[in-house]
Amino acid sequence: MSEQKNVHPQAELVLDTDRCRAELWDVIDGERTFIGFIGYAEETIGGEPVWLLMHTIVNERFGRKGYARALVTLLLDHLAAEGKRFTSECTYIDQFLTRYPEYRKHQALLA
Repeated sequence: MSEQKNVHPQAELVLDTDRCRAELWDVIDGERTFIGFIGYAEETIGGEPVWLLMHTIVNERFGRKGYARALVTLLLDHLAAEGKRFTSECTYIDQFLTRYPEYRKHQALLA
């Protein structure tokens, strides 16, 4: 049986385009709570629009609980559904792609 990528199925991805970040929210103790975010920039690489994923930040209170993995999963699934490509300069996302290589087909390769 394969490992579940998103162990927080109620968590919600919110794109804050003004701040260029993809946020993760979840209900904790009955309250909608900000968990963390991925900072991004919209770039053009080889004439193609690409999301440059810069860093993954999760509030230390929620660290080591699968939230970073949930955040990356939700964002990459969203980008794939929108037909958007991405590249990364985030070590966490790079490790995620090693663990879940199925997302690499949406990755824009830098020349």
